[in-house]
Amino acid sequence: MSPKPRQSSRDRYLSLSVLGRRNPPQSTAGPSGPTPSSVVDWGWYVDGIRQQATDVAAAAGRAVAEKQGFVWLGLKDPTDADLHALPQQFDLHPLAIEDAVEGHTRSKMEIFGADLFVVISTVAYVEHEQISDAAEIVSTGQVMIFLSEHFVITVRKGEHAPLGNIRRRLEADPQRLAQGTWTVLYSIADMIIDDYLEVVGEFEADVDEVEAMVFAEDGERKISNVYQLKRELIEFKRSVVPLAQPLQRLATREYAMIPAEAQAYFRELHDHHIAAAEAVSSYDEVLTSIMQAALARLSVSDNQDMRRLAAWAAMIAAPTALAGIYGMNFVPLPWSHGPWHFWIFMALIGAVMLAIYVGFKRNRWL
Repeated sequence: MSPKPRQSSRDRYLSLSVLGRRNPPQSTAGPSGPTPSSVVDWGWYVDGIRQQATDVAAAAGRAVAEKQGFVWLGLKDPTDADLHALPQQFDLHPLAIEDAVEGHTRSKMEIFGADLFVVISTVAYVEHEQISDAAEIVSTGQVMIFLSEHFVITVRKGEHAPLGNIRRRLEADPQRLAQGTWTVLYSIADMIIDDYLEVVGEFEADVDEVEAMVFAEDGERKISNVYQLKRELIEFKRSVVPLAQPLQRLATREYAMIPAEAQAYFRELHDHHIAAAEAVSSYDEVLTSIMQAALARLSVSDNQDMRRLAAWAAMIAAPTALAGIYGMNFVPLPWSHGPWHFWIFMALIGAVMLAIYVGFKRNRWL
C-alpha cells in the first residue's frame, strides 16, 4: 500500500488563509447519492424540533444560509471516503479531517476558524472471571465531534459509548435542544465521563481483589496479576487524564457556539472529570505500593529459602567434617579402637547436629 501523500506547505498555507470564512454548504442538484452505511442517523433541528428533510447537505446549507437551527449528523466507524466527503458538505478544515481519518489516541480540542474539533476517548469495562496475564479489563474507543453554530457531526469509533440514547433524550426535550449545538457536545461529554466513573468503580473492586490476593499466603507469587492490572489501569489513565485540558478550556473560554451561560455546565463536567482522574491516579499509586509490597515479600521469601538451605548445609557439614577426620588412613586416632568407640562417635555426631538444629530453630532459620 503506497503511503498517503502529505499536504504541501503551500496547500496548508492556502487552507489557513481561508480559515474562519464559512460558506454555506452546497448540495448538487437532484437527489443526493446513496447514504453511506456509516451514517447512523441525522436530523435538522429548528427550535429543538426535528424537521422533515431528505438531503443532509441541503439541510446544512439552509441551516447556515438562513440561520435556522442546526444539522446533527452521526457516523460510526466511517471509511476514509466518507470522511473526505465531509469538507464538501460542511466546509470543514482539511486538518480536522486528517485527524479524524488517522485517528487520535488522546482526548484533545482544536479550533479551526469558527469550528471546534473535539476528540474524547471512550472507555468500557470488560467483564472477566479473574485477573490473569491474558485478561482484558478495559476497552477503549473514540468519539470525534465537529461543532459549529449550525451543525454538529459525531464520529464514533468502537462499539461502546452509543449516542442513540442521547439523540432520543434530547429530541424528547426540544427546549434543551433549542439552546444550540453545545448541548449535544455537553451531553456526549457527560455520558462519557459517567462511563469513566463507572469503570472507576469496577477498578476499585479489582484493586481490592488483587490486594487480598497478594497479601494472602503465597500471595507474593501473584505479582504478575498486579502488573496486568496496573498495565490496564495505565491504558485507562491515558484515556481519562488528557480530557482535563479541553474541559477546562470549554469551561473558561468563550466560543461562538458556546454561550457564556453554558460554561457553568462544562465547569460541572470538569469537576466530575477531576474526581475520575484523581481516583485513577490514586489506584495507580495503590497498585504501585501493592507491587512494591509483593516484591518485598518475594525477596523476603527468597531470603528465607536461602537461610533454610544454609542451615541444612551447616547441619550436614558438621558430621561430614567429623566423619572425614576419622576416615583418615593413619594411626593412632583417639577413639579409633574399642567396642564402644563407634557408638560414642555416632552419638557425638548426633549431638552436634542437634545443637546446630536448635540454634538455627531459635534464630528462626528453620
